[in-house]
Amino acid sequence: MTSIKKDSSAQDFLKDVVKITRTWELPAILKEISGIDYIDSSHIVCIQDEVGSIYIYNITTNTLEAEIPFGPPGDYEAVSVIKDIVYVACADGRLYEISNYNSAKPTVKEYGTHLTVKQNIEGLSYDPKSKLLLVAIKGKEDDNPVFKGIYSFDPSTKKMPVKPVLQIDLQDPVFVKNWGKKLQSVIQPSEIAINPLTGDIYITDAVRPQLLIMDRSGNIKGLYPLNKTDFPQPEGITFSPAGECYISNEGNKQQPATLLLVSLKLTPQ
Repeated sequence: MTSIKKDSSAQDFLKDVVKITRTWELPAILKEISGIDYIDSSHIVCIQDEVGSIYIYNITTNTLEAEIPFGPPGDYEAVSVIKDIVYVACADGRLYEISNYNSAKPTVKEYGTHLTVKQNIEGLSYDPKSKLLLVAIKGKEDDNPVFKGIYSFDPSTKKMPVKPVLQIDLQDPVFVKNWGKKLQSVIQPSEIAINPLTGDIYITDAVRPQLLIMDRSGNIKGLYPLNKTDFPQPEGITFSPAGECYISNEGNKQQPATLLLVSLKLTPQ
């Protein structure tokens, strides 16, 4: 596994690890962007914290192509596309299913899970291998202080098992620099995605700019800090089928929300 210390040589290495190849400044309505997913070579679906709409952003024309309402104002944190269906996760554990989202009259259904605002869903990603949606939480586990669960939602049964499908080991040495904090705070996931070329799981952090990578068994492969200037608040991550990685950042008073196409070179030299 790999972790990188914060010194000058590490920063030089970091520039080679995460290289930004393209940047999009997103419109004001997406300042609170909280999740993204890849649709096709021209389109990214976006969600923002407060508004019950999904947004289709065209990365070829740099325009917001569509806004598709699905629910009332809320705390919407993650989005995932499966063919013509979009799933949206709420912080309080609910999932919205928007079928035929690109039609004149999408069908919207809502599903509950055992997760609550205490667990605080922040990440959602479809795994085509298992045919499950992976669900990452930012908050605390009820009865397991040394792990943070990654849960699964089955789109065919509309059910989420109580037991997590994977666990982040918060006592892994990769988190050693954060061990002075409360253990459940050493990483607070903001999004989850699966690299289609490797099957590895990528998790961004909601509090400190960093990228955690795990294999499909939950073994941690590395923890990579992200440059705070370029990644002030990474809230979304997604991959194209070719393995291109996109990361979105929430905006602030100084700058708009951004969508970044990044090149990742994650093997130390």
